[in-house]
Amino acid sequence: MMTIELREDIIAIDVHTHVLASVDDPQDTEENAQHNEAMQKYFGRTFKKPTVHDLAAIYREQHMMCVVFSVDSSWATGEPNAVNNNEILELSAQYPRTIIPFSAVDPHGGMRAAKEVHRLAEAGTQGFKFHPSAQAFYPNERYFYPILQAIEESGKIALFHSGHTGAGAGRPAGGGIRLKFSNPMHVDDIAVDFPDLKIILAHPSFPWQDEALSVALHKPHVHIDLSGWSPKYFPPNLVQYARTLLKHKMLFGTDFPLLTPQRWMQDFDALGYDDATRKLIYRDNAAKLLGLDPT
Repeated sequence: MMTIELREDIIAIDVHTHVLASVDDPQDTEENAQHNEAMQKYFGRTFKKPTVHDLAAIYREQHMMCVVFSVDSSWATGEPNAVNNNEILELSAQYPRTIIPFSAVDPHGGMRAAKEVHRLAEAGTQGFKFHPSAQAFYPNERYFYPILQAIEESGKIALFHSGHTGAGAGRPAGGGIRLKFSNPMHVDDIAVDFPDLKIILAHPSFPWQDEALSVALHKPHVHIDLSGWSPKYFPPNLVQYARTLLKHKMLFGTDFPLLTPQRWMQDFDALGYDDATRKLIYRDNAAKLLGLDPT
C-alpha cells in the first residue's frame, strides 16, 4: 500500500482532477470521443486527455498535489470505464508526493461493489468518486447503501458531483444525462444515515447552491469542493460562506483538464480573500480531511 506524503513545499491540494486516458489503451470509443469533443466545446478549451503520468508531471512542477479518479458510468452508458481502478492505484504509487488516488465503483453494483470498495481501500485508495447524473442514480436510494456502508467502514471519502454538469451539454437530449439526480439535498440523507462518512459535494451546485451550503453548514462531515467553475463566476452566497462560516470546509479543486490550476487560482485570488483563508482552502482543509500531516 502506498504511503502518501505531504511536503512542506506543497502550496495546494487539488481535490478534483480526471484521469481520462489509460497508458495501456489510449484509443477512444466513438461515444467517448463525442463526449470529450462536446466537453471541450462547452468549456471553451482544447485539452489532451491526461493519464496519471501526465497529471503527476503537471502538478509536481507546480508544487501541488492532486486527487485523481475516473468515473464508472458503464451501467448507464454501456461503455467501459476508460481507466480502471487498478491502473490508477498502481501508477499513483509511483508518485506518493503528488498523486492521491480515488476509485470509481458502479453505484448499482450492490454487495459486489461493496466488496470492491473494501478491496480498493486495502489497496490504497483514499476515496470514491460518484457522478449521480452520469451514473443515473439518486444517492439516497437504499440499493446504494451497502456501498456507502463499506466506504464509511473503511474510513475513506465519498465525493459526489452536485449541480449542473457540462457532461452531455449541447448534445442531443443532453447525452441522456438527467440533472435531477445531482441535487445536493439527496446527500443530506446520506449524512444522516452514515454519520461518520466523510463527504465532499463537488462543484458550485447551480441551481441548488443554497441547498449545498445548508447541508455543509448542518452536517459536520460534509465539505464542498470548488471545482468546475472559474471563481469569477461563483455566486455571491458561495463567495461569502467561503469567507466566513464555511471557510474550514471549502476545498480547492479545478476539474482538470477542464480548468487549469493557474486559471482557477488567478481568478480566486482576485476575490480578495485574506492569506489565512486562502491557505485553508488551497491546502490545509484538504490535508486535514485526507489525514495528511506535513513531513
